[in-house]
Amino acid sequence: MARIVPVKGKIPPMKDLTAENITENVVIINNQCSHARGQYIFERLVHHLHEFAREVRLSSEEWMTGIEFLTKVGQISDDLRHEMILLSDTLGLSILVDSIDHPRIDTVTEGTVLGPFHTHDAPDTELGYTLHGDPNATRLFVLCTVKDTQGKPIAGVQADVWEGDSHGFYDVQNPNRQAADGRAVLHTDSEGRLFFNAIIPVPYPIPDDGPVGAMLRFLNRHPNRPGHIHFMLYKNGYDKLTTALYPRGDPFETSDPVFGVKESLIVDLSEVDEAIAAKYDVKKGTALLKYDFVLATDEEAGAMREKKAVEAAKKLNRKMKMQNGLPIPDLD
Repeated sequence: MARIVPVKGKIPPMKDLTAENITENVVIINNQCSHARGQYIFERLVHHLHEFAREVRLSSEEWMTGIEFLTKVGQISDDLRHEMILLSDTLGLSILVDSIDHPRIDTVTEGTVLGPFHTHDAPDTELGYTLHGDPNATRLFVLCTVKDTQGKPIAGVQADVWEGDSHGFYDVQNPNRQAADGRAVLHTDSEGRLFFNAIIPVPYPIPDDGPVGAMLRFLNRHPNRPGHIHFMLYKNGYDKLTTALYPRGDPFETSDPVFGVKESLIVDLSEVDEAIAAKYDVKKGTALLKYDFVLATDEEAGAMREKKAVEAAKKLNRKMKMQNGLPIPDLD
């Protein structure tokens, strides 16, 4: 038997609603929520969702097409295929949320999309690890540093790294996948160094055999991402960085379907010289990717996030206050 939930507070009768008054009534009944941030999110979601329907004069047939599309996005998703993330990526929402939640701070490395291929089963291993056993790949030695905004090396940063193979496929796209490949969890040393053996990333199509692929074809958009290597850097006390590095000159560098490329993340490859070869036990002449990551502290990121939130509230002409670092209406 269904549980009867009592109505809290005094609300108007919810009947005979029209296109003119449905929005305010949905907001009224949703505002029974006791979670201030949740109440604010749902208030704005309902307003924008309803206004979208009014603006485009959404038909019942179009509404049902959208529902069926979202249903298919959910049905095709599983622990290894994240179609909903892919949808968010291709609509530009992922990069927007990352830019809001991790605003740019001077020299701090810019973030980008997580993408749909991150997993939680990568081996936690030593620096110098080889990501791939792909015999057809062109080898790449990745040599990075991780520092704070004052230029001080950060030791003990957890670094999730992952990339596709020489054909552009990630291990999770292999139906016979037995274990993680092309990915690892590493930790920076006392000098803030992060290094491992990878392959030169190649461009590849995002999964286009599902509803997101169908959407891209409807919009006459291509599915091809420029080659890149993913990084997720985390240490307690620092703002988590999810980013990627893109070798310069990729044919899809300027038309990434998930909008992830930023000029500061495009890198020029060089070659391993004698000194690096001897120090890191890497073959001289191997392709080399060097990059210096900069992380913000939680305090630095929080201050910038609040500054941007206050600026946004002023533009909306709304009186807001901060709660747990996030804006809510100030009703006092």
